[in-house]
Amino acid sequence: MKKYLLAVQLDESEKVSAALTVAAPAARVFAVLADPTTHSAIDGTGWVQEAVNQAPLTEAGQIFRMDMHHAGHPNGDYQVVNKVVVFDSPRAIGWLTGQEKGDGQLEFGGWIWRYDLAPLGPSETQVTLTYDWSAVPQFIRERGIQFPPFGPEHLINSLHHLAELASYR
Repeated sequence: MKKYLLAVQLDESEKVSAALTVAAPAARVFAVLADPTTHSAIDGTGWVQEAVNQAPLTEAGQIFRMDMHHAGHPNGDYQVVNKVVVFDSPRAIGWLTGQEKGDGQLEFGGWIWRYDLAPLGPSETQVTLTYDWSAVPQFIRERGIQFPPFGPEHLINSLHHLAELASYR
């Protein structure tokens, strides 16, 4: 059974969320999310290309990099750095996205991807995906980047891709 609910909040909370019931146990869904090599298959935009760091995510504070492609990006191909900020297996996982500056310092843009998992029984999980840009600093907003940089269907597509991956593991 696949159902989704979309809740768009564009006011003071600056978040967009979607939820889907996945026909898989929470531990299995979490394992897919904690594996950076699955992120390109989960992505609903096609921007995520492949994991640079392929080790499973195991704790808050962990850094992992992803190769990306976006026709609207100045370089087309680029790399993002992600920092795990939520790791509560098998209930929640989330990361901040940023970049590595020329001097090797990491700079995070203030947006977070977060997945919350709620078991609905032994073989079903309610998964809520939230993209939160409320902490994006003003200097980044002044660059003309639109938030969110995708339509709400991206979240729904991502959740459907996650459901397919979790059902095959």
